[in-house]
Amino acid sequence: MTQQETRTSASTSYFDSTMTSTEEKTIVVSWEGDDDPENPRNWSRTQKWIVTGLISVNVMLLHISSTMIAPAARNVAIDLGSTTLIFEPLLTSIFFLGTVQLGNMFYIIFNLVCAFAKTPDQMLWFRFLAGIGGSAPLSLGVRVINSCWSGKDPNGPKHLYTLALLLAPIVGPIAGAWITMKTTWRWIFWTTSIASTLIQVGHFFWLRETFAPIILARKAKRLQNASGEEENVRYVTSNQQNPFNDSVYKFLLLYPVCLLVTEPIIQLTGIYLAYIYGLIYLILTSIPGIFVGVYHESIGIAGLHYIAFGIGLYGGAQIANAIQDNLYRRLSAHYGTDDCLEFRIPLMLPATLFVATGLFIVGWSVSSGVYWVVTDIGFVITGIGITVNWHTMQRYIMCTYAVRTSSALEGVSILRSVVAFALPLCSPSLYQNLGYGKGNTILAGLALGLGLLLISILWFFGAVFRRKIVWPESGSAQVATAARN
Repeated sequence: MTQQETRTSASTSYFDSTMTSTEEKTIVVSWEGDDDPENPRNWSRTQKWIVTGLISVNVMLLHISSTMIAPAARNVAIDLGSTTLIFEPLLTSIFFLGTVQLGNMFYIIFNLVCAFAKTPDQMLWFRFLAGIGGSAPLSLGVRVINSCWSGKDPNGPKHLYTLALLLAPIVGPIAGAWITMKTTWRWIFWTTSIASTLIQVGHFFWLRETFAPIILARKAKRLQNASGEEENVRYVTSNQQNPFNDSVYKFLLLYPVCLLVTEPIIQLTGIYLAYIYGLIYLILTSIPGIFVGVYHESIGIAGLHYIAFGIGLYGGAQIANAIQDNLYRRLSAHYGTDDCLEFRIPLMLPATLFVATGLFIVGWSVSSGVYWVVTDIGFVITGIGITVNWHTMQRYIMCTYAVRTSSALEGVSILRSVVAFALPLCSPSLYQNLGYGKGNTILAGLALGLGLLLISILWFFGAVFRRKIVWPESGSAQVATAARN
């Protein structure tokens, strides 16, 4: 078979043309050069910002929905007649167990149905199903944004997305607390469902497809229909022409699991990130019990203490952004090398100490009944440590796995989601049996032990693990291209 580059009269696009033995002409559809207007990265800035805004608001609302119920969990348990100790933390954490990408509409339906739940079992099942639906935007949001913006574009879009993620765990509980105090917890689900419906309307009118294979497949179909009676001409995409490409994408679906099972770096970072992510939701579910149960504040006032934790999370993000790359460059210059990714690891040492110290302060200040400001200071310190470690580890993973960053982070997220579901379930028994002081001392000890162990292993053996990473040999170029998309 021969291949030649052809320009058709129907389009200015470049195609690969193949003649088979039966004289059927196959034209492979691709982008019309670097400035193809159908390529999402060539859309107008207005269109790209609309997509970024819709996705960021959608993801923020889903995170708000996951945490908004935390301060109202006690009221929900009482109204639905639940006496199970783990019902309250389960009400928040079960939202994260769903992993099937069924879409935003699925979330809206079951989130709305939560408002009409009559029994604890109904509530938990509806929350679980809402989490399944919400997993689609949560999983794909950052990919949609990356499809629109290249690395040369300003960081504003990604900062907007990150800001949405940081604000959501704070805005959600505060809003949920005041809604519960002023009306009923059922309005939490009604308001989030209404807001999600409005966002869905925005999606319908302004959100366009950003996934390149689908855009090109539609283009091929459009050209095929326009070809009229040219029955011997077939327009296809590279995926449709080459069966191997389809196997590549099927492989990529399982690749995160493969990385989690086989890669020590993913396993080690995954365990630690899972633990600190679980700590976030343990803190979110324990704040109402601390400030309502111990400090005897109203649920609305208690919700304001989420601001302290939010200050820590946001402050940690700013610290990580300001120090991380600068520290890496200085260490690289000092040691005369620029390929030692482990130079990002030292920032984790003070951050790990911050996590443990903050948890210790929170636990013993509550246990001793000291002024609530001390407890809030502990939450700020914990939040700073969590976010700095989070950013450092994510950057290390991204630099290690390069074009397979998405698969690597998804492998970590598998472990992370399970622990985020399970760890808050331990808090009622932990605090009931040991109290906040001893309970948080155990959590602080685990954070310190896991953090120092991870830092030591990656510092001394990280380079060895990276050299032993096994990349797929068969069709490696196509796998890399698919991973980039």
